[in-house]
Order: sequence, then C-alpha cells, then structure tokens
Amino acid sequence: MFIKRLSVSSLDVNCYIVADEGTKEAVVIDPGAEANKILEVVNNNELQVRYVINTHGHSDHIGANLDIIEATGAELLIHQDDAEFLRDPELNLSCFIGQLGKELESPPADRLLREGEQIKVGNLIFKVIHTPGHTPGSMCLRLEDILFSGDTLFAMGVGRVDLPRSSHQALKNSLTKILAVEDNLKLYPGHGPSSTLEEAKVKNSYI
Repeated sequence: MFIKRLSVSSLDVNCYIVADEGTKEAVVIDPGAEANKILEVVNNNELQVRYVINTHGHSDHIGANLDIIEATGAELLIHQDDAEFLRDPELNLSCFIGQLGKELESPPADRLLREGEQIKVGNLIFKVIHTPGHTPGSMCLRLEDILFSGDTLFAMGVGRVDLPRSSHQALKNSLTKILAVEDNLKLYPGHGPSSTLEEAKVKNSYI
C-alpha cells in the first residue's frame, strides 16, 4: 500500500494520496489546496486517481477538487449530507476563510456516500463511517488498520461545532461510535499529527 500525506493550504490540511501499489489505482482524500503539489506525487508515482474523496465539505478540504478532477478524470465522492456544501460558499466557509474576495464552488459530487458503503480502489477497500457533528455529512474512512478521521477526531482534539450546521451532540455521539472500534487503529486526521486510537483515548482530553 502506498500512502503519502501532504500538508496543504494555510490551514495545514492533511491531504492523503492512497494507492494500491499493484494496480497503481489511487484516491486523493481532502485535496484542500495546492493541486500542483498533489499532482506531482501522483505523476511521479505513475498513479491512476480513480476518486477524490472529501471527508466533509469545508473549503479547506475541497479547494483543489476541480483541479485534481480535471487533471485526472477522477470521480468526486462525499457523504450525501454534505453534498450541498460543495456548491454553497456560506456552508463551505469560503466566504470566511477563503482567499479574499473569492468564494469557492466545487464541482458537484459524482457519487453520494452513506454509512457502511464501500469504496474499492484496486485491491483496497475503504469503508464509510458516518460521523456527523463537525458537519452533518462528516465521515471517517476505514482502510484495514487505518482510520482517516477527517475533522471528526484529531490526535489531541476534535472538530469545531460552532459552525453552520454543526452539532455538539451529534459529535459526541460520533465519538462514542468511533471509540467502540478496536484500539489498534492508526489515526490519520484531517489536521495535525498521526496517532493511534488507543493513544487518543489516553491523551485526548476531548474524549
């Protein structure tokens, strides 16, 4: 398995490029900005990007969707409850955190995801875990012993719940759901360092 993490945009979003080394099929998770930087990794490793997956619809995670899709022909995937965020600058926060005077509209999704769905990339299978709270359609992606947790859970924190359509109670419920998963998962969050679910349970005061 090939995994490359890139820190992109002024908000240091973790963009993950994940590929099956045998087939060279790949996904790009949360391409928030700096498409050239992402595509350099894709091209240097001769990867075929099948999907761009957004863990949620905020602009710092979707900002390079268009450029990556145009360059690779990939399909765009997001949870059904965040589909509206892609096209709405107020919901995706680009009115507030984007470049001055520039509102962001991503292309619409090619596929809307639901709890429990699987995404097959070569011989890799990602499982969708719906974890609302930070946004209604926030989700984590389980791949073998890895959990790509987006902005639901960080090594030392959790996603904000003071934003449009966020919910503190929904996040609490989602964290309970995540914590029920086995401890030995590697945690690859949307911001900050990687960790493990076991370590987060001990060190993350938010859970």
